[in-house]
Amino acid sequence: MYELPKTYDPHQVEERRYQWELARGDFEATIADDGRPRYCITIPPPNITGSLHMGHALNNAIHDVLLRWKRMQGYNVLCVPGTDHAGIATQNVVERALRQQEGISRHDLGREKFLERVWQWREQYGNTILMQFRKLGCSYDWRYTRFTLDPDYVDAVLEVFIRWWQDGHLYIGERVINWCPRCMTAISDIEIEQSDEAGKLYHIRYPFADGDGYVVVATTRPETMLGDVAVAVNPADARYTERVGKSLRLPLVERVIPLIADPYPDPTFGTGAVKVTPAHDPNDFEIGQRHNLPRPVIMHLDGTINTEALRESLNAHDNPYLQRYHGVDRYKAREMIVQDLEANGYLEKVEDYTVPLARCERCHTVIEPLLSEQWFCRMQSIAQPAIEVVQQGKIQFHPERYTEMYLHWMENIRDWCISRQLWWGHQIPAWYCMDCHPENFDESGKLLRRESPIVQKTAPDKCPRCGSTRLVRDPDVLDTWFSSAIWPHTVLGWPRQTDELRLFYPTDVLITAQEILYLWVARMVMTGLYFMGDIPFREVYIHATVLNKEGKRMSKSLGTGIDPLELIDKYGADALRWSLLQQAGMQQSIRFYEERVVSARNFANKVWNATRFVLLNLEGADLDALRVMGAQPADALDRWILSRLQRTIQTIEDALGRYCFDDGANALYEFIWSEVCDWYIEAVKPRLHDPARRAQTQAMLLYLFDRLLRLLHPYMPHMTQELWQAIGATDAEPSLGRARFPVADPALIDPDAEAEVAQVFEGIRAIRNLRAEVKITPGVAIPAVWVNPTDDASAERLQRHAATIGHLAWCQEVRFGQPTERALMNPADGAEVYLPIAGLVDVARERERLQKELAKLEAEIKQVQARLRNPQFVERAKPEVVQETRAQERDLLDRHARLKARLEQLQE
Repeated sequence: MYELPKTYDPHQVEERRYQWELARGDFEATIADDGRPRYCITIPPPNITGSLHMGHALNNAIHDVLLRWKRMQGYNVLCVPGTDHAGIATQNVVERALRQQEGISRHDLGREKFLERVWQWREQYGNTILMQFRKLGCSYDWRYTRFTLDPDYVDAVLEVFIRWWQDGHLYIGERVINWCPRCMTAISDIEIEQSDEAGKLYHIRYPFADGDGYVVVATTRPETMLGDVAVAVNPADARYTERVGKSLRLPLVERVIPLIADPYPDPTFGTGAVKVTPAHDPNDFEIGQRHNLPRPVIMHLDGTINTEALRESLNAHDNPYLQRYHGVDRYKAREMIVQDLEANGYLEKVEDYTVPLARCERCHTVIEPLLSEQWFCRMQSIAQPAIEVVQQGKIQFHPERYTEMYLHWMENIRDWCISRQLWWGHQIPAWYCMDCHPENFDESGKLLRRESPIVQKTAPDKCPRCGSTRLVRDPDVLDTWFSSAIWPHTVLGWPRQTDELRLFYPTDVLITAQEILYLWVARMVMTGLYFMGDIPFREVYIHATVLNKEGKRMSKSLGTGIDPLELIDKYGADALRWSLLQQAGMQQSIRFYEERVVSARNFANKVWNATRFVLLNLEGADLDALRVMGAQPADALDRWILSRLQRTIQTIEDALGRYCFDDGANALYEFIWSEVCDWYIEAVKPRLHDPARRAQTQAMLLYLFDRLLRLLHPYMPHMTQELWQAIGATDAEPSLGRARFPVADPALIDPDAEAEVAQVFEGIRAIRNLRAEVKITPGVAIPAVWVNPTDDASAERLQRHAATIGHLAWCQEVRFGQPTERALMNPADGAEVYLPIAGLVDVARERERLQKELAKLEAEIKQVQARLRNPQFVERAKPEVVQETRAQERDLLDRHARLKARLEQLQE
């Protein structure tokens, strides 16, 4: 037998066991139809800039539980890991390093040299997080590790772009998009952070051109008024019926603009009039399209004001305001414009106002809505099949509430802006001819406007229209989520027809966080159906967000984060996994703190010590013979533990199948800690010293621990594998990761044995409670206890277990019937138990203690009841506070009744 150290040290076990499993090939799938059912997951690829955080730890622990469980069930399991190139995040990291270390920008290097630096950075740091997944114990098939800029993956991305272009889904257009002036790129709606922040609402007078009064409009962004081309009012607003069509003079700019009627303005908000800036607000853009309004852009891409084109179009080169604002940061310009409006009598008032702001989730810069020429993908026709498969139940969401969220977004989907103004990523495969459209290029050959693109995978030799070789490639790259959207089928080999794709697509489940339901999940469904003609996965499990103890979002920058790697170094990966999985079910969020990992570490120690106890009592035994003997129950106690084992197996199977990992973990915890360790092992210890019962008891313990290690392995793989080598490994099943997962045997479920043993344990608890009341140390033997059954059936059951009662209640003798000596009584299930007090209890001192305790309780009861009799408290306090106070009263009265009864038992 393999000898176990006295104490469990995860640092001596986890890395060694993981490498052992890895070297054996335990994590590898068979790429052949070998008759086994197949199971496949493609993990959400983390950014190459990433380092393991608590969300990753939870997500990947869940992945690994399912993978290990399915392997043990006999499935041919393939899990494909990988990383995402993460366009904006990675480019930002490398640019920051260039600034800090060399004092240069990417523009100083140029595109080609900068990309070389990014690849160097990726080679050095890009696989860090995958190594951290290994430290967590993730049993992925590392042979299939993918990267979204691998050559084969790049080819697949280009294939998607070209097919969608040929099928008419892609187009070039001007739209108001979310622009990040710091990252200098477009940002999708679902890559921004929304928050309400304190700001100002500025009320500005727009005078009529004929001098007959003015219209007041309110705005939170007065700097954008430079691009106003109209003021709009609702056609139903009677205040403006006679004035619609009149001209207004734009303050400071002196542009003449119309007062127009449009259904967008809300007549009940403010004056009912809104300024229209089509190039800097998406709603204004729609108004502008309906009324064929111009769309002047008044901001540079870096967030500074640009009045050059405006002065040119208005022939207003001498306008002092437009000259002053040019090149000024947008927020400084806001201050200047407000001062000038006030100085010229245009500013009616300024109010404090809560402003809804959108920030870039990468750099937290306030997003600027900006008219920009971008590549777009038409989504409605692509989205419809993805709506139908969910409505038909072909893809199921867990928790089910996410189905409605998915459908709502998909049914209201907008065209997708797929281009990004970055260098790192999949460069758009489109070229433009400088001779066909010379007006679209500046003197240096820089592309100014996209027209008549030549779309193909490789650079064309010449223009197919005019034969020119002066071709310029589109400088933009694709949205990172464009390449991530094809992850499930591409990592399995698409567009090539591979064995992996044939055997393992569709995959079985996608496990992810709720914030990328739209960014990623929905888009994978769309691309899977479009290019594969089938769903990418059958189920989607959206796990909880990990919050800290106070319920706040974990963030290093906010000081609310917890580093999982530090916890692994301190307590081990198994303890971290268990502490997370114990809470992973259908919740929207979970609260996590270090004490949970301490508790998990204690549980691991409990399992280790219990297994070590069994091993010590198997010393010298023939384990093969004991395995052949198996579980042969000798009494109700054996039948009880076997029955509880079957129910635990059923609970775990059901829980894992429903993605309720918490239910499975809690069932295991209760079974192992309470039923096996606290009750069964303690109850059978005397048998191990009885030659007539030793072998049968050894076989029972060996069988029991064989099963519980199998059940626990998906949750705590390292420790259980180490214990398996000591107690369970055989030639047929050398590795626990490939051993068969237990299957419940309904024939072993024994409700009668469960009821009988539950009654016995209830009696033991009642005796232990009596001992605790009178301060008798646990484990110290007392002469006797009395058990007085209330019926014949209880008498028969309890007498059958007299030896177990005496052993576990730490008493030398168990007497049945009404006590013949002075004793304290506790009620139990089907009996009363009595503790004789002679020689054990100082009666006078105990009476005095009880009287003091009663007096203290009576004062507390009086105080609580006074609150409940106060009408103001009952009427004004929160209902839950009143309910809690009533529950407190009931608890105090119950304790008072019990103490009073105990005092009466001690009266002379």
